Amino acid sequence: MNSEKTPRRVRRPRRTIGCLAVAVALVASVAACGGGSTDEPGGIDISSGSRHIGLAAYAVPKVGFDTVIPAFRETPDGHDIGFSQSYGASGDQSRKVARGLPVDVVNFSVAPDVTRLVKAGVVDEDWEDQHPNKSVAFGSVVSLVVRDGNPKNIRTWDDLLKPGVEVVTPNPGSSGSAKWNLLAPYAAKSDVGKNPDAGLAYVRELVRDHIHVLPKSGREATTTFQQGQGDVLISYENEAIMLERGNRDATASQRVDYVVPSDTFRIDNPVAVVNTSEDIDAARTFVDYLFTPAAQRLWADAGFRPTNPVIAAETRGDFPGDIRRLTTIDDIGGWKAVDKKLFGSDGAITAIYDEEAGS
Repeated sequence: MNSEKTPRRVRRPRRTIGCLAVAVALVASVAACGGGSTDEPGGIDISSGSRHIGLAAYAVPKVGFDTVIPAFRETPDGHDIGFSQSYGASGDQSRKVARGLPVDVVNFSVAPDVTRLVKAGVVDEDWEDQHPNKSVAFGSVVSLVVRDGNPKNIRTWDDLLKPGVEVVTPNPGSSGSAKWNLLAPYAAKSDVGKNPDAGLAYVRELVRDHIHVLPKSGREATTTFQQGQGDVLISYENEAIMLERGNRDATASQRVDYVVPSDTFRIDNPVAVVNTSEDIDAARTFVDYLFTPAAQRLWADAGFRPTNPVIAAETRGDFPGDIRRLTTIDDIGGWKAVDKKLFGSDGAITAIYDEEAGS
């Protein structure tokens, strides 16, 4: 891309943007199919058993569940429990379950996607109180994935607005990870919500001038970046770790580095039991296991930040970066207020995407 600031292009029709998003989604789906059946992660059968759990999750944590589920099946409580899995954009997954998709456990990117299920009557109102850390077993922080050697010298949120820098991040209309990705610079530029106009001005410039594709999920955004689009991928740290671990087998153009901004956002990915489960005891037993030290270490091994304070302290060295301010969703008012104000149908960031996305 030319390093000089180019004139703002005439906005493409919304239909064109949608077609581009569908094209990206199709490519991502084909790429995802190459990993084999979700019932056999790494060639390990997880479907057999006299009891059964159906898991619906957002796209990103599959790499963690691919090790956590087999480990659970090695325990006395889990040895006779089989699994089926469904992964996709968090908002899309939530809406499917709300419409009646029969599952037993959900793991979404953001709490509002669980709240939708409370309103639908399929998750208990007190779901956040049923497990530690508001039922968040693992999380991450918002990070910046860059090309090998960081040729654009991306270090801070301001660097994303340099002329000629193209940014990949998913569409917040479908993806929970997109919300976290945008909350990080919004919080940094608004001084943790004290100056919301400054935060929104940053987001508008980012979307208008630097975001040109709209993947539906965090995983599709990763696939888009792997295919060569963009200079920077805003993503979960665990996705960045996964990509960096793949450098040895990647082509030169696919190799990446990643940067954790010193001012970033903590990502909390909640889990809940669906109260219409046909084996609610099995579902609860599995969710309980996610918070055990054994499972917490497996999440850390997969690149996710554990929420158990003891395991978090043990694995702190696995997560490099000099974070000077780590904002949480509670710091800016909590999901109920933030989701309505920024991402709801009348939300400020929703309006920015409606006006500027793909322009």
